[in-house]
Amino acid sequence: MSTHDPSGTEPEEGGKPSFDKQPPSAGSPYDSPPGYGGQYGAPPGSGSPYDNQPPGYGPPPGQTSPPGDPYGAPNGGQYGSPYGTPGPGPVPGMPALGGWGARILARLMDWIMVQAVAVLVLLPFANFGKQDGWVGSAWLGYVLYLVYEGLMLSRDGQTVGKKLMKIRVAMLADGSSPTPSAAWTRAATFVAPALICCGGLWWPVDGLFGVFDKPYRQCIHDKAAKTVVVSTA
Repeated sequence: MSTHDPSGTEPEEGGKPSFDKQPPSAGSPYDSPPGYGGQYGAPPGSGSPYDNQPPGYGPPPGQTSPPGDPYGAPNGGQYGSPYGTPGPGPVPGMPALGGWGARILARLMDWIMVQAVAVLVLLPFANFGKQDGWVGSAWLGYVLYLVYEGLMLSRDGQTVGKKLMKIRVAMLADGSSPTPSAAWTRAATFVAPALICCGGLWWPVDGLFGVFDKPYRQCIHDKAAKTVVVSTA
């Protein structure tokens, strides 16, 4: 009969010691590196390489960082924001909202430019001495404006008028240029109701909605596309 005690620390004759009974050796590749806190991870500030998040990350907007902000904000300011340059906008890091004067002038410049193109296109075919010629150019202008704005905004968030007035359209969530779907949704929401049923009555309603909207001054077409107009100055 064998007299080996299985609870002992001595190996059986000809055998090898059991690894689960051996203390961890210094320098073992399976040991937790300093700062990791073993199996359950390191506590905050312990030196773990997972302590610091990349720039642009942080807690929800509205919170401020302590000195030496590890989340990428400059000079220990507010947490890093995808909007980039900090500004006085309603979201930390968002540039200032575009002013109403700049927004209206940008619209007027774009609209006049597109309508001029519509007139030039129809000039060989329509009689502008009669009302039908101007009505036709107005309808063509609606369609051209929708295409113009959808294409321009999906490129960099700016039309010609917005570039001149130093404003741009941005995604409210992260400040990036509008996605194609957002750009076309914004353009269609601005143009389609006027084209289908309401004529020029739609635009005052759309614009006044933004005047009373807080805090982002979003018109109905901005609400539909989840966009906001900010300054580039």
